[in-house]
Amino acid sequence: MGLRFGSYVVLPGVIPSRLKDIASTNATDLLGLINSFTGGAFGNAAVFALGIMPYITASIIIQLMGFAVPYFQRLQQREGESGRKKINQITRLLTVAITLVQGGGYLTWINSQPGAVDATIPQGIFWVSNIIILSAGTVFAMWLGERITDKGIGNGISLLIMIGIIATLPRAFVFELQQQLESNAILFVVEIAILFLVVMATVLIVQGVRRIPIQFAKRMVGRGAHNMPVQGARDYIPVKVIASGVMPIIFAQALMFLPGTAVQFLGADSDLNTNSWLMALNDFTSVPYNIIYFLLVVLFTYVYTALLVNPKQYAEYLKRQNAFIPGVKPGKKTADFIDAVTTRITLPGSIFLGLISILPAIVASFGVNFTFAMFFGGTSLLILVAVVLDTLQQVDSHLLMRKYDGLVKSGKLKGRSGVQGIGANM
Repeated sequence: MGLRFGSYVVLPGVIPSRLKDIASTNATDLLGLINSFTGGAFGNAAVFALGIMPYITASIIIQLMGFAVPYFQRLQQREGESGRKKINQITRLLTVAITLVQGGGYLTWINSQPGAVDATIPQGIFWVSNIIILSAGTVFAMWLGERITDKGIGNGISLLIMIGIIATLPRAFVFELQQQLESNAILFVVEIAILFLVVMATVLIVQGVRRIPIQFAKRMVGRGAHNMPVQGARDYIPVKVIASGVMPIIFAQALMFLPGTAVQFLGADSDLNTNSWLMALNDFTSVPYNIIYFLLVVLFTYVYTALLVNPKQYAEYLKRQNAFIPGVKPGKKTADFIDAVTTRITLPGSIFLGLISILPAIVASFGVNFTFAMFFGGTSLLILVAVVLDTLQQVDSHLLMRKYDGLVKSGKLKGRSGVQGIGANM
């Protein structure tokens, strides 16, 4: 409730009506996408205009540094709870630094819009006060997410992101309904049916797991001449079809934001052909943008999966546990086998992520309102599906711990705490 309230409290000295006009006329560019992620707070010039996104950026940076910097590797892997606390503290400090930079850029953009700032307010007061307010809004959102994680059902940051995304769904749904009722109501039914199928396919892919069977070596039971060999237990290594999650889309979007920035720097005085090409890459519905976007998502899916899934680590873990994959020799052969399996299942996962990322543009090309089309794919759909599934698993685990039947009686939630597999232990 507080997060949504803060999305409508306007920064001092800003005239939000002017920004709303700009946001409505630029719904398919970079600003429209950012506005949809913040639940409209960006277009309202609200105290939560930056939302939780600086924290997400800081977390991604720390996570990437954990792959490359030995100090962060030690914190993540060897120092346990104390290392986790240090990482959280570093992430918070980095969040504040990123908020100051992004806040300055946001205020610069507001100042560049004619009539968006009250001219009677001194520029020094406007900048200092609003940067402090934007930073306070982001820190409050970060604190709220951590409190939800500690005192609630977990994943507080993810829930805040989902709230910001889903806040625009009712208005987009009503607008699309009114628009289609005026022309053809059957098309709206078709849209809802397609959206349902896309969501179901996303759930299946997100939950998809390739189980690599493993077997533990036989052990001897008894003493002396009465020793009896006992068959080793069987288990599996769960390798997800989309081990990288939503990160490839986020990285690809970050790179696709660069053309829009180049357009702003080049302006109208640049070469017409170059500027037209950059403008096409700044339009989320253009063909060049979506082709490059699709290829980047596929590429980053492989790169991020390679960072997350370490076949050598799996092979060493199996060796320490005296376990093996049936028909595969321990050591390098095991690592090569796991790497081959991961590469094969990553291909359909990367193609699916690429299609999901460009699906909103495809749907919008058929006349669907772009705000509503955003829920047909991209980061919005993946985050919604992932957060809802994870929340269901958390609630189900709490119920099972208290000896209730669980939230979902029919079917089975993959990823539930009761699911066996050594992958969770690594």
